[in-house]
Amino acid sequence: MDSAEVFRAEHCRAVASVVSAFGDLDLAEEAVQDAFVEALRTWPERGVPSSPGAWITAVARNRAVDRLRREAARSGKESAAIALTPLPRSGDAEAGAVRDDELGLLFTCCHPALARDAQVALTLRLVCGLTATEIARAFLKSESAVTRRLTRAKAKIRDAAIPLRLPAEHLLPERVPQVLACIYLVFTEGYSATAGDSPIRSDLCDEAIRLGHLMCMLMPDEEEAWALLALMLLQDSRRGARRDGSGELLPLEDQDRTLWDADSIAQGLAALDRAAGSTGQYLLQAVIAAVHATAPSWERTDWSVISAAYDRLVALTDSPVVEINRAVALGFRDGWDAGLDALAAVPKNAELRRLYEPARADLLRRAGRFAEAAQAYRAALAVTGNESIARVLRRRLVEIDIAGGGA
Repeated sequence: MDSAEVFRAEHCRAVASVVSAFGDLDLAEEAVQDAFVEALRTWPERGVPSSPGAWITAVARNRAVDRLRREAARSGKESAAIALTPLPRSGDAEAGAVRDDELGLLFTCCHPALARDAQVALTLRLVCGLTATEIARAFLKSESAVTRRLTRAKAKIRDAAIPLRLPAEHLLPERVPQVLACIYLVFTEGYSATAGDSPIRSDLCDEAIRLGHLMCMLMPDEEEAWALLALMLLQDSRRGARRDGSGELLPLEDQDRTLWDADSIAQGLAALDRAAGSTGQYLLQAVIAAVHATAPSWERTDWSVISAAYDRLVALTDSPVVEINRAVALGFRDGWDAGLDALAAVPKNAELRRLYEPARADLLRRAGRFAEAAQAYRAALAVTGNESIARVLRRRLVEIDIAGGGA
């Protein structure tokens, strides 16, 4: 494992540990950054430690103490800084404490006093270890705008004295929805990146699934947490088949199902069983993912179950995104014209065009309306921010041009 892999794997644990010890987000970020700089300096010569995560965390804690001592010495309070030196942990107690530290950091990032965009930005930065540049690229924002958002969010945590730890047990249920929503936003950005050359950010998918497992460990009776974990595992099971040998994105119907991860599917179905009593949207989405994951072929997909799940999702969420997906499912169940009629009824806005235009183009192509499909694919190309997805759209344009005799 090289230093970059260690950073992705251990950033959250290290930051959470330093935050738990010292109660300062900025100090934790700076100390962990110092530790990774030290790793880059020393590991090439000395080799990667046998426990790189523990090494990073130990060095980060020491750097935090050094910073506090320097600041305290200026005001004659060095003894106070020395008193803050964290005590070592060991064995099972350490594992449990690390888990609670990470969850505490996640709940802090998702505190209801923070706006949703601030929650996501903080989670991506502190929990997932993304830089401001990476966050900006993911959400089509300027780096300066993301930096300001992060700074304001951390200032609000400090000024409002938001606790940097897990909430009291009786407060957990009311906080869970924000945390689950934030985890899923991280996953969806990884599963279908909004910008960049790659359609998939595997690091974000892995991190979201890891956090989903942590939530289920924390609250084993929380059915909605199990539903979200099932949804992510079932969708992510297709990761290895979503690109061809040259790295191009493959639609679900063109994927080699033998490359789907059987273990992830089994885990996802087991989590779905644990979520059986859930009444939220993640269960319905997980049911849809399970239908796809267990269908023996694209042609034998049960679109009746999928359409029924989308009907319930529309009633539950009143989301135009869900309505777009429902329209596509109706097209497969009831015919392409039925799908196009349902799609035409979806409320239009500029933000939805990235999803609406490709869906309309696909339904028109399947209906054999090639001239209209070509126009729709061009409209989809004008609004996509991901180059890999754009290449898929261009391929479809070539296909319908051939099928339509130059339409």
